[in-house]
Amino acid sequence: MLSDVIEVRALDGYRIWVRFEDGLEGEADLSDLAGRGVFRRWVEIPSEFLQARVDSESGTVVWPGGLDVAPDRLYNDVVRSSEKARSA
Repeated sequence: MLSDVIEVRALDGYRIWVRFEDGLEGEADLSDLAGRGVFRRWVEIPSEFLQARVDSESGTVVWPGGLDVAPDRLYNDVVRSSEKARSA
């Protein structure tokens, strides 16, 4: 299993900054989820996205309404964004 999330900050554009317990940190872009299915809440009530927090039991980021994103998705997003930054 990948590392748990230990810190999160909501950013503009449905992005979050996360830090994992293994030390990896960076941004995950969740804009592809906003407005789709249960994530419609982020568009309907934008302030809810800003309420991102770490759930210590699940080791991932959660939002009001029972929303969460799998930590492996977040980890992969951070790795990809780090690779893009290095190649730019």
